[in-house]
Amino acid sequence: MISEKLKNNSKILSISVIAILIFRLLLTITIPLLDKTESRYAEIARIMQETQQWIVLQIDYGVPFWAKPPLSTWLSAGSFEVFGVNEFASRFPSFLLSVILIIIAGKMVKKEGYSFYLPGFILLTMPEFLIHTGVVSTDTSLEFCITLMMISFWKTMQSETKTYWNYLFFIALGFGFLAKGPLITVLTFPPLFLWCCLDIQRFKAVFSKFSILFGLCITAVIALPWYYFCEQESPGFLDYFIVGEHYKRFLEPGWKGDLYGSGHSQPKGMIWLLMIGFMFPWILLVLFKLWKNKATIFKNNWVSFLIAWAFWTPLFFTISSNILHTYLLPSAMPIMFLVVYFWNDFTRKKLLINTALFFPAVVFIAYFALFATGKLDHQMNSDKYLLREIKATSENNEIPIYYWKNKHYSGQFYTRGKVQVVKTEKQLDSVQKLHKKLFFVIQNKEIKEISKKQQETMTLTQSNFKTSIFVTK
Repeated sequence: MISEKLKNNSKILSISVIAILIFRLLLTITIPLLDKTESRYAEIARIMQETQQWIVLQIDYGVPFWAKPPLSTWLSAGSFEVFGVNEFASRFPSFLLSVILIIIAGKMVKKEGYSFYLPGFILLTMPEFLIHTGVVSTDTSLEFCITLMMISFWKTMQSETKTYWNYLFFIALGFGFLAKGPLITVLTFPPLFLWCCLDIQRFKAVFSKFSILFGLCITAVIALPWYYFCEQESPGFLDYFIVGEHYKRFLEPGWKGDLYGSGHSQPKGMIWLLMIGFMFPWILLVLFKLWKNKATIFKNNWVSFLIAWAFWTPLFFTISSNILHTYLLPSAMPIMFLVVYFWNDFTRKKLLINTALFFPAVVFIAYFALFATGKLDHQMNSDKYLLREIKATSENNEIPIYYWKNKHYSGQFYTRGKVQVVKTEKQLDSVQKLHKKLFFVIQNKEIKEISKKQQETMTLTQSNFKTSIFVTK
């Protein structure tokens, strides 16, 4: 039976979840694709949908993108087929997967007497999860597959006989390989192994309750065909993706072999500070309760399972120098389940709820403040509004657009891949002679690289905090 206190808080939980989801959906529609990560993945999906090349991902026309498997790109490209090429369509799959996770968690905890909306409230007030609820990235797909694997494993281990959960585990594993490659095994198998080590009898249960050989065949049927055909169509993919992306990226500080960016070098152990910041305030409550109950927590099967699931990911990345806060997303679900487990122990729930709403409230206020003051377009790390303005003011929409040194992925996306690049002043001078009129896009910090003489041949037409667009005189 639901406790009286939970009934009293249920209304604010439900209102908060619905309001945050509506607001997050609004952001997926109105915020432009941001450089550089989000717009990059959206552009890769746009090229896939345009060229109908569904095997080899392309970062530009004819340029393969070997860094990631295709699942999230397939989802965004498929969404483009349904909704057209726009921000909402590119982000909708991520939003939908997050909502599905919230519903799954809600149904699970409701059976235990908790509010259906409690998991959604915890997740949507957790910065890491809220950010990824509607962002074009590979991490949401990975999180979804990991969650299905871990829940399926738990459900299978709790059943007396083999169930469909057993097969769902291997299905999720197969799609996990398509979401982010072998990393799916690195982030799931070790915590499952460690949990089984707490009771040796669990290993026996694994072999009796899981159809391992048949399950691995299911995984192989789902995942292997794409890897095979991708290597056939783009030789060299497997070496770069398996060795480079799964070994050198994490163990070589400032890895120089990255073909599509640069390493994110951080001090070793920084992942734990990121965890505190991006899972605030819930991670602090979990750590407090685990410490307070340290003598008994590993005697509880569910709690020990969640601990292994939640903390293996940051533990694994502790020795890595190339990290991002997004690597923590797989820990969001188990942290949420731990909070739910300890929920009835919290006496000041109203204060806790108000504290948790701080981050969504800040985002809400910032968004509408920028919108109301007309500064939203100027503060966005995207070329959408700049390009929209030059199209609106230009008599000829076919005027070529050239970027200085590197294209911005948002520029590629919003011009449907029509931007070009000049890397030297000599090249810039040549294209100026070739075209009667052109637009020249450059980051503000790089304007000083252009000589005064060259600048005198152009007029500033649009700019924001990061980028300026000039038009030739």
